[in-house]
Amino acid sequence: MRLSRYFMPILKENPKEAEIVSHRLMLRTGMIRQQSQGIYSWLPLGKRVLDKVNAIVREEQNRAGAVELLMPTLQSAELWQESGRYEAYGKEMLRIADRQDRPMLYGPTNEEMITDIFRSYVKSYKNLPLNLYHIQLKFRDEIRPRFGTMRSREFLMKDAYSFDLTKEDAIHSYNKMFVAYLRTFARLGLRAIPMRADTGPIGGNHSHEFIILAETGESEVFSHKDFVNFDIPSEDTDFDDVAGLQAVFDKWTSIYAATSEMHDEAAFDAIPETDRMSARGIEVGHIFYFGTKYSEPMGAKVQGPDGKEHPVHMGSYGIGPTRLVPAIIEASHDENGIIWPASVAPFDVVVINMKPGDEGCDRLCDSLYAGLGKAGKDVLYDDTDDRAGTKFATADLIGVPVQVIVGPRSAASGEVEVKDRKTGAREVMTLEAAMNRLVG
Repeated sequence: MRLSRYFMPILKENPKEAEIVSHRLMLRTGMIRQQSQGIYSWLPLGKRVLDKVNAIVREEQNRAGAVELLMPTLQSAELWQESGRYEAYGKEMLRIADRQDRPMLYGPTNEEMITDIFRSYVKSYKNLPLNLYHIQLKFRDEIRPRFGTMRSREFLMKDAYSFDLTKEDAIHSYNKMFVAYLRTFARLGLRAIPMRADTGPIGGNHSHEFIILAETGESEVFSHKDFVNFDIPSEDTDFDDVAGLQAVFDKWTSIYAATSEMHDEAAFDAIPETDRMSARGIEVGHIFYFGTKYSEPMGAKVQGPDGKEHPVHMGSYGIGPTRLVPAIIEASHDENGIIWPASVAPFDVVVINMKPGDEGCDRLCDSLYAGLGKAGKDVLYDDTDDRAGTKFATADLIGVPVQVIVGPRSAASGEVEVKDRKTGAREVMTLEAAMNRLVG
């Protein structure tokens, strides 16, 4: 993509309304634009990042055996009345009526709808286990939306829902998602710590929030520092291995980790002082086993091997991609701008032509642009007439992992300068060497 033809409205000054780093940088780089309170358009640069986040989330859900569908944003109030949640949900739910005056709502979540889909088609235990997920817009009329897309009213959510015959089977489905989440966040360049969350009236210990550490986190978290060194489950993890997944779950829940709401000061103080870790944290995912909370009132039953009907055991598993993008920025930035992990960067490489119109610069840049593109790399080519300082500042601000700088003097020698955005390391090399490094 040539920058001269791209839509990337960079702001020179920090927006006054932005309270945290990610909101400030997402507005400055032209990733998002606020349309009304808590509602944002995702502009081209932001959309590229969001799409890459979604792709990783989708790959790991599929790897764990979840099956994708797509449910609508608007839901009938009847389903929520059936589950008993319509009146209980509160003002966060946007309630509307269609032209026939039928009560509708803009879905804040999808437990009722997915339960209705399940009960309409699945009648036998032989069709279990089943995990259905989608990535779809949600709306919750937050009383105080803030921090950009970190806490917005309209947001994108990956929500998955598991269905099992027994609680034991449901725990295995829960463990699948637990492992899938560990892998997902690691691939996004994040170290997420699972922390036990409140299960409410259902009880038990099967509700976990996945928290990343960041100075601007919403809440204080407390944990054992060994989490930082735990190995992430591998790509070839066998998600049908009940004992193996349980072992992973047991390891990751064997030492102390809690948000401020669940903090046990005595348990934390029992950890040797050198092993304690307290910091600010951002929730990036939440998984929950809730048994028959929805299947009982909504009649989602299957025939078991005993010939009798049984309400299915369910779980829900959420990740907010539009929340993940600012969370990644909060965890990875410096004074010059964003530092994207390679897995979600909007572009793999930015080629900076220091003097457009110079024959040598144009020739080398065109060769890089074409060659890297053919090799499957996403390339941003800065072919604008901006000053050198502006070009460098823009490249650092948008956080593309690798910058290739081509000036008249180096071009005359057939050389380019390659800069690593994260470390700042620079190296002059031949065009061929640069291509080999970037493609390899």
